Amino acid sequence: MKDIKSQLQQRILIIDGAMGTMIQRHKLEEADYRGERFKDWHTDVKGNNDLLSITQPEIIVGIHKEYLDAGADIIETNTFSSTSIAQADYDMQSIAYELNVASATCARKAADEYTAKDPSKPRYVAGAIGPLNKTLSLSPDVNNPGFRAVTFDEVAAAYTEQIKGLVDGGVDILLIETIFDTLNAKAAIYAIKNYFRETGKELPVMISGTITDASGRTLSGQTLEAFYISVMHANPLSIGLNCALGASEMRPHIEELSAMANCYTSAYPNAGLPNAFGEYDEQPHETAHIIEEWAREGFVNIVGGCCGTTPDHIRHIAQEVAKFKPRELPVVEEV
Repeated sequence: MKDIKSQLQQRILIIDGAMGTMIQRHKLEEADYRGERFKDWHTDVKGNNDLLSITQPEIIVGIHKEYLDAGADIIETNTFSSTSIAQADYDMQSIAYELNVASATCARKAADEYTAKDPSKPRYVAGAIGPLNKTLSLSPDVNNPGFRAVTFDEVAAAYTEQIKGLVDGGVDILLIETIFDTLNAKAAIYAIKNYFRETGKELPVMISGTITDASGRTLSGQTLEAFYISVMHANPLSIGLNCALGASEMRPHIEELSAMANCYTSAYPNAGLPNAFGEYDEQPHETAHIIEEWAREGFVNIVGGCCGTTPDHIRHIAQEVAKFKPRELPVVEEV
């Protein structure tokens, strides 16, 4: 497999679009989520998309292939909620490791098939590490601001289990994404570095935060610069933004990040902002047109889509940015 850094120096790489949006198109019912293995499970599991990597792997592999057909260089595993903490919603903590292995295996199968078809365009699997449904920086109890629903050690342990499953399943990259609480991300970074140290294995790490509104801050209150400074000790392959905003709203933040980052930059926005029904209306050519401008301005190294984006969005984005050179890394002077 060609080193991803050599690819990043040659062109802007494409990351895939939304997994959830594509799963919704299949209109799956409770029985589809359960499959044979979980047909008697004691709680409802519909909506636990990560479970489909075990019960409906052909659907997940099929979605990956649609994104690869559209031009994706990097596909993300179906593991946004594959931690024991997030899976507790379904009382499925015990299968967290297995979920990660299964999802990584699905993505690996699809990526290897497409790399074999065209070895000059290697396809990479990014192990998606989501933000959790519990936060270390904020109290869930408005009357008790000091209360925390989870501890740093618990979060780090949950991420460690996820990381082990992703690596055992064969991912090329670890992607900490949709970060709205940097302390959660720090627990993930801590878990990753510990895992590397203990196993002797080392993979590139991508970090992607989310700016939640026009204030330019994360949900836990950090500015973009503060977020960048607080995670750069991880020495990531790339740092970027995804989710929460559409491309037009994300632009000033990507420009700011591009100016300060001494690593590669990534951006995968939503298909605009959701409408009154929570659906995304921005058409593929509209999203691609905005991201094309970022590429022309030299802001980005990796681009793709988040909520509401489809293989059509990715296809349009890939076609538009292919005309431009990737953002050059700044020369950092030794002090």
